[in-house]
Amino acid sequence: MTKLIENLGRTIISFTAELGRIIMLLLETIKQTFIPPYEIRNTFVQMLEIGIRSLPVVLVTAVFTGMVFALQTYTGFKRFGAESVVGTVVALSMTRELGPVLTGLIVAGRAGAAMAAELGTMRVTEQIDALETLATNPVKYLIVPRFISGLTMLPAVTIVADIIGIIGGYVVTVGIFHTSSVVYWKRTWDFLEASDIYNGLIKACFFGGSIALVSCYRGFYTSGGAEGVGKATTGAVVLSSMTILISDYFLSNWLFR
Repeated sequence: MTKLIENLGRTIISFTAELGRIIMLLLETIKQTFIPPYEIRNTFVQMLEIGIRSLPVVLVTAVFTGMVFALQTYTGFKRFGAESVVGTVVALSMTRELGPVLTGLIVAGRAGAAMAAELGTMRVTEQIDALETLATNPVKYLIVPRFISGLTMLPAVTIVADIIGIIGGYVVTVGIFHTSSVVYWKRTWDFLEASDIYNGLIKACFFGGSIALVSCYRGFYTSGGAEGVGKATTGAVVLSSMTILISDYFLSNWLFR
């Protein structure tokens, strides 16, 4: 019993300390964001890495997600004679939920892992220490560009994913089940509201910032050589994914109630 209490106490202390470091890193990142000089070139490089280079896998995921969702929705709604609202359901699901969440998970697995590995390698090879020796703030030089890129590029990629997902649903509903194209688009626009779109983008913005922050945190505080870099990369992907899935509920409860 004593051993169990000790282990529980260590876990709580470790979790609290890690949460505190993440919050302190977030505050320092926000502070350095508004202090000149601004790392504009590094920011655009990270936008390219996080956004543009993630597009192919995001597009493939979005189009087949829309197609599968339309397939399942049509076969289910056909039992009740509600095939005409398939477009509405696909559009609402993509803009509110599937677009932001799936895009976030994909970017976490691709760009988040890369960020953690890059910063972790720099930490274990003492490149971050060298930046501090040269009077360069490593948070401003390394983390701020990634944080800004995550905040801006994930909503942009999510918009593309939403559009492609809706088009994928159209291909299945109209091309395979031969329903009316006019009805699909009319039902989609009749019931899709602007709040569905921008609330989904708010979620994407939060996911992008959390992916960048968690991944940079894992990489920035890496220790233990090559093995530590591997653990940091894995931990970044797992923690980013869990953050997305957990926060998604609370954001949905706040935005769509």
